[in-house]
Amino acid sequence: MAIAVGYAVALLGTVIAYLLSEGKPKKTKYKVWGIALMLPISPALAFSIGLTYAVIVKNGWAALMMWYIFPLIFIIGLIMLLVGIFSKEEAK
Repeated sequence: MAIAVGYAVALLGTVIAYLLSEGKPKKTKYKVWGIALMLPISPALAFSIGLTYAVIVKNGWAALMMWYIFPLIFIIGLIMLLVGIFSKEEAK
């Protein structure tokens, strides 16, 4: 059940980020998706993927894989946020 909750939280974060970034400039989309990846999506997805893998291989220690997945997704979100903050808007 906990695995499904983690996937649900990640999916909900994705849907909310999509709705918040729809029709916005590219700079704002990077900011929204960066924050969404760092806060709701990264921990929930890392938790769910780690536990799913642990259940598949039938080894509880395999769940520690989430310690590697979380920073990876978090850093991707941080990079997206920084691109959104420091990129310049294109002149029209």
